[in-house]
Amino acid sequence: MMFDPVYMVITGVAMLASRFVGSQLQRKFAEYSQLPLDMSGKEIAEQMLRDSGINDVQVISVQGQLTDHYNPMKKTVNLSQVVYNERNVAAAAVAAHECGHAIQHATAYGALKMRSNLVPVVNISSKFLPWVLMGGLAMAATGIPWVLLAGIVMFAMTTLFTIVTLPVEFDASNRALAWLEGTGITKGVQHEKAKDALKWAARTYIVAALASVGQLLYYIMLYNRATNRS
Repeated sequence: MMFDPVYMVITGVAMLASRFVGSQLQRKFAEYSQLPLDMSGKEIAEQMLRDSGINDVQVISVQGQLTDHYNPMKKTVNLSQVVYNERNVAAAAVAAHECGHAIQHATAYGALKMRSNLVPVVNISSKFLPWVLMGGLAMAATGIPWVLLAGIVMFAMTTLFTIVTLPVEFDASNRALAWLEGTGITKGVQHEKAKDALKWAARTYIVAALASVGQLLYYIMLYNRATNRS
């Protein structure tokens, strides 16, 4: 499998696209971190939650870079230290985006509920997937394709998760940008830069989803080959 030209092309394209989008994202955030605002990421997050009528979510600082996320179990908006403390367009965009997820949770946004329901299944699938696929490919070569089919079903669940993640992330960004513009926290060029930052962040999820779909189709192709030989 590792030397299959189709597999190499899929993997190579996915790696190049991921590296390009990741480098662009880092460059954009570094650039937009130089555009000052009057409020810190913490202050923006707290105000957005208040304006949305959410009083049971805490905004906290966490270690690391690009570690910003919303934890629905603990009901915390977790902001990396640079986002939590700094006052700039990049910090505002990230803080508001994570609050967008908190609002999704509070309003029972459908795509978020679906993604949350998939988490336990994906966690189990991811744990055993490499071994099932490896065994399935070996057995398919001997005319026994059913193990590979099981691996495909498991991989399909992780692919579905990456696809469902897309509307969740897009919606959180849309909520963030609408609130930032409506409150006047970001104006004119500032708002356009915030929009651009979140656009590049969203592209990382698009690349991940496309890469997962490509790999899934590849495994389906191998399964069809095995069944046609048997």
